[in-house]
Amino acid sequence: MTILSDFSATTLDGTPQDLSAYAGQVVLVVNTASQCGFTPQLSGLEELWQQYGDQGLVVLGFPCNQFGGQEPGDADEIGGFCQKNYGVSFPMFDKVDVNGDAAHPLFAWLRTEKSGLMGSKIKWNFTKFLVGRDGRVVKRYGSTTKPEKIAADIEAALAS
Repeated sequence: MTILSDFSATTLDGTPQDLSAYAGQVVLVVNTASQCGFTPQLSGLEELWQQYGDQGLVVLGFPCNQFGGQEPGDADEIGGFCQKNYGVSFPMFDKVDVNGDAAHPLFAWLRTEKSGLMGSKIKWNFTKFLVGRDGRVVKRYGSTTKPEKIAADIEAALAS
């Protein structure tokens, strides 16, 4: 059985990061974009990270340019934008594809674990996957689900 800690990704500053570093934590994986109508959700994601981080939640942001070219910047531009405009302090990773043949293996796995309205495909930016302490996907949320609406599920995952 595959779990979150079986994957690795590159951080926004170019450092390889083994996701086993988050083993035993509740993880919210989100594909982000700087020029999307849902971009203000970065504030809500930061609030979740601030509110529940000391209880074991980590938010992982993965910029993606596959939807309307809404993440055209390079790593420095993305990091600067997220920090300056939304105070993002949760871990951000290098730009990835979330659909198609070049999809990052993490997102290929997430999509097969919990499908959405378009089957296993991710429909748009700010699709969120909640992963429990056991490294398995608990739930998937569409772009329109605001971060604060996930709080009860996060609390339940943290308690289990």
